Amino acid sequence: MTSTSPAIEAKGLRRRYGSTRAGGFTAVRGLDLTVRRGELFALLGTNGAGKTSTMELIEGLARPTAGTVRVLGHDPYRERAALRPRIGIMLQEGGFPGDLTVAETVAGWAGLASAPRPAAQALDLVGLGERAAVRVKQLSGGEKRRLDLAVALVGRPEVLFLDEPSTGLDPQARAAVWQLVRELCAEGTTILLTTHYLEEAEQLADRLAIMHQGRVVTSGTVAEVIADRPGRISFELPEQPATSLLPLPGAEVGFSGRKVSVRTTELQRTLTELLTWAAAQDVTLHGLDARSATLEEAFLAIAADAGPPEPADEPAAPARRRGLIGANR
Repeated sequence: MTSTSPAIEAKGLRRRYGSTRAGGFTAVRGLDLTVRRGELFALLGTNGAGKTSTMELIEGLARPTAGTVRVLGHDPYRERAALRPRIGIMLQEGGFPGDLTVAETVAGWAGLASAPRPAAQALDLVGLGERAAVRVKQLSGGEKRRLDLAVALVGRPEVLFLDEPSTGLDPQARAAVWQLVRELCAEGTTILLTTHYLEEAEQLADRLAIMHQGRVVTSGTVAEVIADRPGRISFELPEQPATSLLPLPGAEVGFSGRKVSVRTTELQRTLTELLTWAAAQDVTLHGLDARSATLEEAFLAIAADAGPPEPADEPAAPARRRGLIGANR
């Protein structure tokens, strides 16, 4: 695999649960996905969109019903022995034995890697160095999430899968994890992230894809994904305006007394026209606020436009997301 080839590439990926006769369900429906080397790619989706099923296929924990997937040039299911030493996986819940200490847990997984970080270093990276002698069962929920991340990092992975990494973390711990993720990307680690925190994707992702009903419905940078969503301008005028007062063609203008709200897909142009008009009229726009659409707004609009969700993609909780499956297995 060359340095310019994708770290992750899926083509026509499909996954079906059960047979057609038995009323099975297709969770992933012809998905195409490319993740470049060294980038952080966020995979988002509505409930039952197929994110977990897709992640399982890319991680090599399930065989595709159809299509192909390659991670670092390898089929992750058929060539898992060659790929495992080069990847790390942070599951939704590690399920480590509660009676082991934190240090023993990380050291155990380090023993399975070909060139691991020292366990103490992995714990320091996630802020658990001072908790090394504590038993896993005595950790808080947020500390257990950081232990999951330490295990995923112990093998120095080239590709890192992060499944809801900041769930259960307080704001300070979440900020520390975000900073660590940025540093890993800067060092060249490729990261595929799933998260329900849209702010997390907005802050971290180089690119992202949003899934609905087993398909990717939009992808690109955050700016590209939200580009077609309207921005918002709000302000208050000294006097109640006439509804035809503001010359903002192409924008949606609403009035509530002296308060004015504007929605526009051309935020800069509309704001320029508004400020030019205000200067010419010698009018002060009190409380002027202008902002682009957010990823959350784009996500909710996509979910609404795509129609109601189909049945969930997992008929039962899969063993892969919970249990003793860690990094560099």
